Amino acid sequence: MTGYPRPRFPAKAASKQLPQNRRLPLVYRLLPGDEREPVAQGEQARDHKLALVEAALFAADEPLTLKRLAAIAGLGAGNEARRLVRKLQSLYDKDGTAFQVEELAGGFQLLTRPEYHPWLIRLRRTGNELRLSPAARETLAIVAYRQPIMRAEVEAIRGVQCGELLRLLMEKGMVRIAGRHDSLGRPVLYGTTKKFLQVFGLKSLRDLPQAEQLRPPAGPT
Repeated sequence: MTGYPRPRFPAKAASKQLPQNRRLPLVYRLLPGDEREPVAQGEQARDHKLALVEAALFAADEPLTLKRLAAIAGLGAGNEARRLVRKLQSLYDKDGTAFQVEELAGGFQLLTRPEYHPWLIRLRRTGNELRLSPAARETLAIVAYRQPIMRAEVEAIRGVQCGELLRLLMEKGMVRIAGRHDSLGRPVLYGTTKKFLQVFGLKSLRDLPQAEQLRPPAGPT
């Protein structure tokens, strides 16, 4: 048999270090036969299923699809998960809490409200921030609006080579290989990722600002 070697302790020493009758901490213990669901009380109370959905959203570090939420909470279908998410959104709005449930990148995520950003930014570790140079942001914008797109097309628009920038954006998780073009040599096609949608707060690519929204407002004539 293969596996990790067992530690070699004298029998008495082992019994002292690992008592046979040791109990788990109270937080991990469940009394035998006490598997009743907690009773929801009060206007803002959560029933068992809603609490499970809320807990899953709280623990996740990325948007969860309705299918994933339904599987975690033991729900029958995604429609019930959607109903519970909408109910949770309503509770957060009524409660005036600092949290909100946003629909992002094909799923739902628990986030803090934008008005608290100036204070919460102080807690953010600088090493975890996504920092892109102006050239990288420009390249990312071209990929986002023109995808799927070849590197040659990106370079034709920018007028400079973009191979290193595309590799950087892939390392950052913002750009992915979306397929290959049918032309000679079958060059790689680039597209954006779910992380791109998540970072920029978009439900889908259809939510990208249109050209009219990007133009500065006209000044007085």
